[in-house]
Amino acid sequence: MGFTETRFNVNLSILFTELPLLERPAAARAAGFTAVELWWPWVDAPTPESSELDALRAAIEDAGVRLVGLNFYAGQLPGPDRGALSVPGAESQRFRANVPVAIAFATALGCTTFNALYGNRVEGVEAAVQDALALENLTFAARAVGRVGGTLLIEALNAPESPRCPIVSAPRAIEVVDAVNAATGLDNTRFLMDLYHLSMNGEDLEAVIDRYTGKTAHVQIADAPGRGAPGTGTLDLPALLDRLKNNGYEGYTGLEYKPSGPSADAFAWLPAPRRAAH
Repeated sequence: MGFTETRFNVNLSILFTELPLLERPAAARAAGFTAVELWWPWVDAPTPESSELDALRAAIEDAGVRLVGLNFYAGQLPGPDRGALSVPGAESQRFRANVPVAIAFATALGCTTFNALYGNRVEGVEAAVQDALALENLTFAARAVGRVGGTLLIEALNAPESPRCPIVSAPRAIEVVDAVNAATGLDNTRFLMDLYHLSMNGEDLEAVIDRYTGKTAHVQIADAPGRGAPGTGTLDLPALLDRLKNNGYEGYTGLEYKPSGPSADAFAWLPAPRRAAH
């Protein structure tokens, strides 16, 4: 089972990046995929010109792929400023300004799943102040997402690559999920289970799956170490995906790995019929 029973989508912010943004949806469709996700594409613009939003929306529609996940604005990704919602001042304001723009863009494409990256610790601001701001901003985002019947995702990163991020374990991410749900009363905030990040933290992935599948609304994979395609590292991803399914997970699994060459050649491990979402 594993790869044969999973609904995969491809992340166009880490795969097909050798192509201009507007060409990536068609490239994903040519590779056999019918569902895609994105980090916020405009790293310096939480509120880009409507013409840019319209062009990307048209590219996705014309390619015949479905948008199934979108990150809210988080600054440069990948980069040193991963996440904006816990950073006081202009970055927090940029995050809030992005929320309605991102929701309008995504919902026009039928997508109601949004990921909010927590952000790094910054010097000169107490951790408690940053955590209070993050909860305030996540509550704001969850309520906005709730108005369109959507889901807000909370993701744990990994300590080796993001040492200043305070959310580097599944239990800590779940604490944030529970805190946001308690603050809003909406119960629309869920865990984004990124198996690569969790493995880099040294977590017991089978135990994480058994404990938290019920609070998981999206899964992402890459092999570890190296963040390459399945089969390039040591993770038994087919078995882990089987375990997720057996625990009741029925959502998408996003491919968020770094290709070793042209992205179109990075899917030999996955039979073409499994690239189409059913």
